[in-house]
Amino acid sequence: MESKESSLGTPSAAASNADDLGLTQFQGFWIPSRSVPTSSIIAFQKNFQALDDDIIVVSKPKSGTTWLKALVFSIVNRHHYTFSNTPLNSTNPHLLVPYLDIHLYKKNPNPDLSTISSPRLFSTHLPYPMLADSIKRSNCRIVYIIRNPFDIIVSLWHFLRFMDDRSVEDHFEMFCRGEEGYGPFWDHALGYWNMSLEKPSNVLFLRYEELKEDPVAQTKRLAAFLGFPFSIEEEKTGMVNQIVDFCSFNNLKDLEVNKTGKNPGSIIPNNKLFFRSGKVGDYVNHLSPTAVERLSNILEEKLSGSGLTFK
Repeated sequence: MESKESSLGTPSAAASNADDLGLTQFQGFWIPSRSVPTSSIIAFQKNFQALDDDIIVVSKPKSGTTWLKALVFSIVNRHHYTFSNTPLNSTNPHLLVPYLDIHLYKKNPNPDLSTISSPRLFSTHLPYPMLADSIKRSNCRIVYIIRNPFDIIVSLWHFLRFMDDRSVEDHFEMFCRGEEGYGPFWDHALGYWNMSLEKPSNVLFLRYEELKEDPVAQTKRLAAFLGFPFSIEEEKTGMVNQIVDFCSFNNLKDLEVNKTGKNPGSIIPNNKLFFRSGKVGDYVNHLSPTAVERLSNILEEKLSGSGLTFK
């Protein structure tokens, strides 16, 4: 690939091929095949049998996944645990709401999921077209969280700095070409956006920024969608606020398991992987107005006519 002027206005080394980042084009998307072998995706697509009361958390990486998993787990299990004995105090949310492709079907092409209590909680970063057909045919609930793509780029750059030394400019260039994990971003977003319009009782489209702006209202909305609405009594006694506070970025970050713990197979502590900043609009400190305008124009073209927009 030839060197070219960076979109941020300064010379940049040529962006490395997607292969160098372990990205493989598979079924129309770029998959991080080092952590998600295509064999595990195929096994999931072939063997996973969805149940109507399954709940599946979906996102692009660095879009608020950890936060959403904690919220979903707390909402669904609020009658089983108190805040003092919830498993979230000793277990990272990613282990309580396991990835279908990264964890379960990577370890075993046909894992026994029958012992998991109902409702089963799962997660994935896979785009909608790549989900197992049993999910699409079932009445299970999918919660999709989306984040401003400018913040995703910066958050992902920080995340990947533990594994490669590419600049934020390089990551920006690849993102604009759609060459990023589970990308292109616009195709990933549109898949779930369109399904949320077509099947609103099965697919909930959450915005990270709205969850940050009004976590109480969005948590109530999430609970109602999941089939676990808060009662009037629970609202009066402050249950919603308690869950919001417990699952807040600062509280989760300060839990010992997330300060010093590591997930199985990882050499990087949870606080470095999942709890860096969580701020909205941090991209202004890393991306120039020229870069923002360029990606804005790309998004406007790719999302044209869909009704999906970003501030």
